[in-house]
Amino acid sequence: MRIDVVTAFPQILRDPLDESILKQGKRRTDLEIHLVDAREFATDKHRTLDDTPYGGGPGMVFKPEPLFRAMEHLLADRPRDQVRVIFPSPQGALFSQEMAERLAGESDLIFLCGHYKGVDQRVIDTWVDEEISVGDFILSGGEIPALLIIDGVVRLLPGVINDLESARTDSFQDGLLDCPYYTRPEVYRDMRVPEVLLSGNHARIAEWKMEQKLARTRERRPDLLERYRATHPEPEKKKRKPRRSEGAKGNNPE
Repeated sequence: MRIDVVTAFPQILRDPLDESILKQGKRRTDLEIHLVDAREFATDKHRTLDDTPYGGGPGMVFKPEPLFRAMEHLLADRPRDQVRVIFPSPQGALFSQEMAERLAGESDLIFLCGHYKGVDQRVIDTWVDEEISVGDFILSGGEIPALLIIDGVVRLLPGVINDLESARTDSFQDGLLDCPYYTRPEVYRDMRVPEVLLSGNHARIAEWKMEQKLARTRERRPDLLERYRATHPEPEKKKRKPRRSEGAKGNNPE
């Protein structure tokens, strides 16, 4: 996978992209992540990227010329239909685990990061394939949302995480929040690890984990539980068959 991030503030991203899972991704796989400084595509001596909005109002808007030049430069030798251009924006669809898995199947991503008040709509109309929101709140720019999305996508690439099964059991993978986890020591400051996790009974442990996931989701994200119930109806309880000694009344030996 190749990822390019077009930004006016590459320094915001430089260090985080070279730490932890993202660093492992670049070292262990064919992942490439490039930061593209939008100011290098401004032509005036002040490297101006923004201007006041037409129609009045507060704030500054990213000009179209530098971003058009940046996109034309990035796509000069790449098939346009094989590149997905993402614009982090509060107007976009809410980022989800399902979306992360879909983007992990792409081979070429470009993140176009806005800043200030917004980006000239002609840039979005011409270049952007998908707008993605990371929540119902406003940040200073698209850099942190882009970093969040990249992290969520890269960790799903084969070879990035040592135990991919670990990623598949995280929150949201099955539509629920995750269960609590414990490790050594067994007792810490009078707090004990739940006995079921020490039992060695894998079926009972799996049942306990599901109970915990359902309880957490019910308490913290009832909206997720409602969606989960819609696609995972509870199985019908089987009627218990009577034992031989529980035959018709009067048939039991005295």
